[in-house]
Formats: sequence, structure tokens, C-alpha cells
Amino acid sequence: MTDEEPPDARDGEEAGGSGAAGGAGEVVDWRREFAEEARTERPDLARLCLLIGAVADPTVTRHDLDQAEIELDRLAGLLPYATRITGDWAGELAALLGRHEGFEGVPADYQRLESSLLHEVLRRRRGLPILLSVVWMEVARRAGAPVYGLGLPGHFVVGFGDPADLNLADPFAGGRAMTGADAELLVASATGEALDRSMLRPAEPGAIVLRVLNNIRAWAAPRPERSDVALWAVELSLLLPSHPARLRYERAELLVQRGEFLVGAAEMEAYARVMEAVDPESATTIRRRARAARARLN
Repeated sequence: MTDEEPPDARDGEEAGGSGAAGGAGEVVDWRREFAEEARTERPDLARLCLLIGAVADPTVTRHDLDQAEIELDRLAGLLPYATRITGDWAGELAALLGRHEGFEGVPADYQRLESSLLHEVLRRRRGLPILLSVVWMEVARRAGAPVYGLGLPGHFVVGFGDPADLNLADPFAGGRAMTGADAELLVASATGEALDRSMLRPAEPGAIVLRVLNNIRAWAAPRPERSDVALWAVELSLLLPSHPARLRYERAELLVQRGEFLVGAAEMEAYARVMEAVDPESATTIRRRARAARARLN
């Protein structure tokens, strides 16, 4: 597969099935594995992101996921052991992952589904800020670094040590060091508002994975021919222990869009019952849309 022919562009092939080849004739339910991992006491971020890729691309096998984990281990092994003493994790990771290995991003990466799939990011050395940050975090974690992810509005970065110190780096820019002032400027450019201290809380794995899936949904939204991608991204989001309730309604809308009118209408009505107590007006609107969906069968 070339860079000019990403997995999301294959003619006539729908990704996101619940079962796929795991290798040697094995049929794997990647969604079940995703749900089980998401509900563990300490979810493995790399594994969750790799399982997203397995759901997205039916050609992915268990071997491919193992190779991706091996690559993360290999990269961690290239970090100088002395970094544990010097503490210059940001500098050493920028040298290794940014300059030597070539992990970085460009604006065109936002137009590719591959940029949100960890196994493809490891292969191409290109991706969205959050996926490049996942690579940094997983390599650093394996090497023993006190690393965390920081989900600033409009951009994801990584930090090291005490979050109060704001020792930050931007993997999308090859590991460019960031100061608190840089973070404030980034937030201001994305939202027009000042940096709030609540934005500086380290992101938990579940929140990171939900944001990855939100990016995939955003990629699919202006591409109605890829409603299959939007659907599996919503369905994986619903498997996370914490997710916005409105995703249930979004799933119903996607089912209707894909011609599954009865199932979609039933799910709209179920969501309307939930909404009735908090927003009766919205519940009425949703029921009206459910009736319209059923009417499309006539």
C-alpha cells in the first residue's frame, strides 16, 4: 500500500467490521477486545489506539499489532540510559523521534484517516498531533520517563515531570520545546480565550482515546460516502466507560443515513425517552425525526 492509496480510499470496501482476520485463520472480535481493555483498571493507551486501527482496517492482523508494540519497544531502547539521570526527556525524545526517526506532522495530515491510526503513524512517521503525542508518550513511558499528555484546545502536546512546571513539547512540530507562554498563545489562537488552569490537567487514557475517535468522526463528517467510518468511530466511543450521551443519538442518525431506518428510528425514540426528563422540547424533536425515518420505508 502506497501513501497515495490510504486504507480509507479503497473502492467498495467498508472498514470497521466487528470481526477480522487475526492471522493463521483466526477470527478476532477487535471491538470486544477494545471494550475489555477500555474497562480495565489501568487501560493501555497504545493497545486501545492499535485496536482502533484494527477496527478501521480489515487487513490488520494480530501480527501487525504485535509488530507495532515491538517498534515502540525498539524506539524506547534507543533513548540514552543517562536520560534517567539528566532528566532531559524532552530534548532526547526530540533528537530521537523528531530529528533521527522523522516523526512530525504537516497540515495535509489532517485530510488522511491514516493520521489517526497508530499502526499507520508508526509506519509513515506522520500523523495528527494527538497520535504523534501517543507515540512520544508510549516510547517515553517504556523508557521510564514521567510523561503525560496535555489536551489543549485545538492541539495535543506532551509534558514531563510536574505538570505545574509546564515542561512541554510539541511532537507535531518534531518535538519543539514549549513554554507556558507558548501554551497560552496556542489556546488563544484556537479559542480566542485565555488559558484556563483546568486545561493543564494531564489527560487520562480514556479521554485521549475519545479525542482520537472524535477526530475520526470529524474526518468522516464531510464525507458522506464514508459513513461507515463515522459509525464505527461512534460505536467504539460508546464502548468507553465515559462518553457523551448524545453519541447515542448520533449513532441513530448514522443508521438512518445508511438506510437502516427502523433500527435508527428505534434508537432515536430510546434516546428521546432519556431526554424527556431534562429537555422535553428536544425529545419532541427527536421523536418527530424518528417518525420521519420510519416514513422513508413507504
